Amino acid sequence: MDLILHNGEFIREEDLVISKEDRGYQFGDGIYEVIRVYDGNLFTAKEHIDRFYESADKIKIVIPYTKDVFHKMMYDFVELNMIDNGQVYVQVTRGAAERQHQFPTQANPVITGNTKSVERPVGSLESGVTAKFIEDIRWLRCDIKSLNLLGNVLAKQEAYEEGYFEAILHRGETVTEGCSSNMYGIKNGILYTHPANNLILNGITRRVILELCEELEIPVEETPFTKAQALEMDEFIMSSTTTEVMPVVVIGDKKIGQGVPGELTRKLQAAFEARIGVGVKS
Repeated sequence: MDLILHNGEFIREEDLVISKEDRGYQFGDGIYEVIRVYDGNLFTAKEHIDRFYESADKIKIVIPYTKDVFHKMMYDFVELNMIDNGQVYVQVTRGAAERQHQFPTQANPVITGNTKSVERPVGSLESGVTAKFIEDIRWLRCDIKSLNLLGNVLAKQEAYEEGYFEAILHRGETVTEGCSSNMYGIKNGILYTHPANNLILNGITRRVILELCEELEIPVEETPFTKAQALEMDEFIMSSTTTEVMPVVVIGDKKIGQGVPGELTRKLQAAFEARIGVGVKS
């Protein structure tokens, strides 16, 4: 089946009606989440749903379901569409109202979602990917998983047009994150990553990686590092829900380390795969 989610109901796409006055369409006034599915299981579903509600709360949207009800809805969605390995995309907007910048006095949130089958990016995980530096021009509340992604889109497009897998965003000389990922450097056995403040999204995969570092006794420094320091790292990693623990082997025209995925990267990948393998529905 290929059903979509609309306000608690699973319907055919051709039956979906979204108002031209929906504030998500007109203002990007909403938030979203992407949850990975492995063997029919929603990986880190609780963490994603918690963040979905947190983002909604930060922009003063009230989701009209309890987290438990929403959690079950996501599992029902995956089962109805028979997704074995793939992802769920879900968003909520403030709803439809006459166009004005301030919040409407009356509007009902609109929740929509879809699923798709996606295999793991095994080839890229094995060989690594490339990235380039691009100035971070986004707003200052990157901790909110907002529908406002034009800054991310422009940077990703620039990287894509030049043949790179991802852009490494930076404010001045300080590396923040990627267009759709978190960034990490490894130097002398220590993993460095930007602290989880308003300048980055605290990725769910990021949180898993930090947990794995603790298990593997890899020291972590949540502190900003510069573009110059990034280029001198022994290893470099990006992560996201869909890219997992992805090695970055070239930044711009410079190889990182030996230009191949490094030892600690491989350890983190193996630990992440083990986490997926022992994951249970929750």
